[in-house]
Amino acid sequence: MYRTQILLEPEQHKILTEIARQEKRSLSDVLREMVDKQIAERKQLALATAAQALLADYQADLELTAFQSLNGDDFHA
Repeated sequence: MYRTQILLEPEQHKILTEIARQEKRSLSDVLREMVDKQIAERKQLALATAAQALLADYQADLELTAFQSLNGDDFHA
């Protein structure tokens, strides 16, 4: 792990400290969990954006989906 320093607004610190106290966890642990969730959310959004950008190509270019007919079939090269 890396040690880092952040500045929080007083209300943010108050709320986060209270969450940590209620859950009997450290403030650092609560923050790491929140950061992990935000990273996962952003990755999901990036994937959805990329898929949306490619959707028109997949709908228009039949060669991109030509192998769909193999789904569920045995394929031997």
